[in-house]
Amino acid sequence: MKIFYDFDHLGEIRNAVITTGSFDGVHIGHKVILQRLKKLAAEIGGETVLITFHPHPRKVLYPDTLGKELFLINSQREKINLLQKAGLDNLIIVEFTLAFSKITSIDFVKNILLNKLHARMIVIGFNHHFGHNREGDYGELRKFGSSNGFEVEEIPEQDIHNESVSSTKIRKAIQNGSIQKANAYLDHQYIMMGVLFNSSETLEEIGFPCYSMKIEEASKLVPPNGVYAVTVTGEDIFSRAMCFIRKNDDSPLDTLVEVHLLENYGSIEGQVGTLLFHKRIREERVLTSTDDLKKQLTIDRNQVDELIF
Repeated sequence: MKIFYDFDHLGEIRNAVITTGSFDGVHIGHKVILQRLKKLAAEIGGETVLITFHPHPRKVLYPDTLGKELFLINSQREKINLLQKAGLDNLIIVEFTLAFSKITSIDFVKNILLNKLHARMIVIGFNHHFGHNREGDYGELRKFGSSNGFEVEEIPEQDIHNESVSSTKIRKAIQNGSIQKANAYLDHQYIMMGVLFNSSETLEEIGFPCYSMKIEEASKLVPPNGVYAVTVTGEDIFSRAMCFIRKNDDSPLDTLVEVHLLENYGSIEGQVGTLLFHKRIREERVLTSTDDLKKQLTIDRNQVDELIF
């Protein structure tokens, strides 16, 4: 997958089949669109293109209201990883600014989709709007396409909203610790990616050595405090693990995320790890003694051992 951060250094993209959107979560509805993109591109010897935005438009347009309260399923690193796995050919990450938000829908189509990308086909989700004040829609696109030599296709609602899937519903499930429900909506496991560091000397002393993972973006949605069954993957690792989360609401980047591996590996400090979440084992508990902590962690580890095999 080729990644671009503007429209001026694209190189050649053959017969571009394009969609746009945030694609937060890269969930089952998004995958319907991506699969359709790939099928259409294969038919005309073309390449798939997704135009997405960073930061999220709500963060820019409503920084003190809707944007302030918005936490995203994926960091940018995670979204890139998921889109690459989905088989996308070209990803264009646009810096979303107030100036960009004022581009009219017609100018966006004419100056970017046509003049920059030479679009052959454009695929949009049901009820998708774009451009200044969300004025552009399927009808306008189709009308413009018929006079400018590109085709437009809208994915029907029932194909996208399988069980009413939406990024909003997935975020709510994650916020409630309902990892299995979120995973079903996503059609893959909820993930967290970041650099792993040695951590928790106290836990190591009682037989539970851990690595910590730094949250990379303050807007990253993190599940509630507690213990989770996860799989940790990376360049030199694939291990079942327990994940401990303690959120810092005042400073999200300082949220504590620690993992204890069930398999033995050499040091993986400094590697980029991916946590694949399976299930929330329990809520956070206050344990007053080292013995109580060791007993509880042993119970937790046994649960993870039985759950992931």
